[in-house]
Amino acid sequence: MPSLPRERDRYRVVTSVVVVTGVAHALPRTDPVPGPSAPAPPTEPTEAAAGAVIRAMPSRPAVPPRRAPAVVPPAPETQPQRPAKRTLGARERRRQETRERIVDAAAELFAEHGFDSVSVMQIAKRAGVVEKTVFNHFPVKEGLVFDADPPMRAALLDAVRRRPAGESVAAAAGSFVVAAMSRLGAPEAAAGVAGMAKVIRGSRTLQIREREILGALTGALADLIAEETGARHGEIEPWLAAHAVLGLYASLLELARDRVLDGLGGPELTSELLRQGQRGLSLLQFGLASYAKKR
Repeated sequence: MPSLPRERDRYRVVTSVVVVTGVAHALPRTDPVPGPSAPAPPTEPTEAAAGAVIRAMPSRPAVPPRRAPAVVPPAPETQPQRPAKRTLGARERRRQETRERIVDAAAELFAEHGFDSVSVMQIAKRAGVVEKTVFNHFPVKEGLVFDADPPMRAALLDAVRRRPAGESVAAAAGSFVVAAMSRLGAPEAAAGVAGMAKVIRGSRTLQIREREILGALTGALADLIAEETGARHGEIEPWLAAHAVLGLYASLLELARDRVLDGLGGPELTSELLRQGQRGLSLLQFGLASYAKKR
């Protein structure tokens, strides 16, 4: 299995939601998380964190050159003491570097051997750390692939909360999903999407974890809808609406993975994701009454 692209700083793994695939996609890490979309589905991908999301391949910010500490005379008692702050910054920088090495090592090993066949000890050895250090950063191995609190969750709920008066939850959340997922067609995302799709589809463990994340996203959206509408406990409408939106998300994510693995990408994939997404959005907005009638 080919290894994942080494330029991992350009990508962020985002949550997925399909039973058969995992919760990971690669998007340019430099792009911000998508905000709420306009009532109508955008014709171009918006600044969105294809929600997804999930585990983040660490970015690689430039690390300031290490300098020998300057000799500073004792400051008067009236001045604030700052050496401790500089020391803390260096410690945090070293911690981030270690975390990046661990994730890079894990990504390489998962691509080479599959998630289920790689042990935490192997990851630690390749990263040049002890096994305990890996667990300090990632208490469970799945955490190397999926974020515990994917960016998708906050961005999706924000899109719903900030929708204008008169716009439905289905329109706001659905438009957000379509805009976010269409960005998986970007050329710089293709290698990451394909690599992570192979890893996730090759692991039953990751597929189960992805479904759990999807379930949590669905529950969070249903709770928000129930809160806004004042739905009583046991009423099913909030859950139906939330499942429909996340079903659209899962469908588009799986479609993107299939197409990328088939070699499709760029404007052609973006166009297909937008086209299929808007068809799905129409069903969300206008209902299923006329769909699949028996002839």
